[in-house]
Amino acid sequence: MVQVLEINDIAQLTDYSAVWDELLRQTAGASPFQTLAWLQAYWKHYGDDKTLRVFLVSRRDCIESADDIEGIVPMVVRNETTRVGVLRLLTYPLDYWGSFYGPIGPEPGQALTAVFAHVQRAPRDWDVLEPRWLGMPDVVVSRTQQAMQAAGCQAYVTTIDRTAVVELQGGWDRYLATRDSTWRKKYSRRQRVLAKRGKVELLRYRPRGDAQGDGNPRWDLYDACEDLARRSWQGASSTGTTLSHEAVRPFLRDAHAMAAAAGIVDLNLLTVDEHPVAFAYNYCYRGHVYGLRIGFDPQWKRYSVGMILCGRSVEDSFARGDWLYDMGVGSLDIKRPVQTRCLPLLRCSHYHPASPRSQLLRTRRWLQSRVNSMNTGSTLDT
Repeated sequence: MVQVLEINDIAQLTDYSAVWDELLRQTAGASPFQTLAWLQAYWKHYGDDKTLRVFLVSRRDCIESADDIEGIVPMVVRNETTRVGVLRLLTYPLDYWGSFYGPIGPEPGQALTAVFAHVQRAPRDWDVLEPRWLGMPDVVVSRTQQAMQAAGCQAYVTTIDRTAVVELQGGWDRYLATRDSTWRKKYSRRQRVLAKRGKVELLRYRPRGDAQGDGNPRWDLYDACEDLARRSWQGASSTGTTLSHEAVRPFLRDAHAMAAAAGIVDLNLLTVDEHPVAFAYNYCYRGHVYGLRIGFDPQWKRYSVGMILCGRSVEDSFARGDWLYDMGVGSLDIKRPVQTRCLPLLRCSHYHPASPRSQLLRTRRWLQSRVNSMNTGSTLDT
């Protein structure tokens, strides 16, 4: 019989850090956002108004130690303001920082089935059960939907956004040959022009983590990225889209220290004569790169330093053997020349019948999806 142990205190998860890491290594398509280090940093800054519900799954009759754990499903209950009012959502702890999320361990379907059955038996603190950020690979969506339905939860699948990715198979030369000829010519020309200003280099910093004796956060490099963010066109943003914006700066700095210790930092600086002109701050786990924040010095805009940094980072990822470069949601038109695919981000939603507002949300989303489909042919739902 499958057993589920629920943890609601972030401090207690430290006892399971070793098994968490081991199960994450066995997780297909694992992302850096599924590491315990990232969850701990996220919870420190954004956990006050949420309820932590981390489910530890085992096929043993009784969970007596961390060694008995065979799957982990981190979830949170959060209040979300919608067009029909405030609703309590039970979902994954990602909040659009990344693109994809899911269970941790080699048998996610089994873990989800046990967890949703546990959720149905436990006192209800949610209006909508909604695992979000699904879709890679596609089997994740059907597996999630089947697990919800097995627990008696009717599940509706909708698209919430899209992300641009570069699939890093076949080598740089083959990839470059698939790019639009106009983009290739511009990329080559811009590199030649920039090279006339000085020695152009890509500095890419990936510490291996404390476990390998290599967890130095290199604050000098991070501060250079933050300084570029402050001087970029995004520097005046109030939406938290930059490293330097005060709404996210403390969190991102704490997350950087923890990410360096965990070995998931991927910091990219483009320099001209050792002077930083553009940055891309990413996370990386087992060859899955996620682009978190980018920026460049506006004085170098005419040299297309952002374009050059992107191209060189992708080329370097090919050389390193990475398998996916996820550039994230938003600004898809700008990313289109570089991407190999645009992947949907999906959600499975169960609207509890005892919650009138959740039923109103279900109806509204259904109507909106119909309107979107008729007007644009899109299935994007909000």
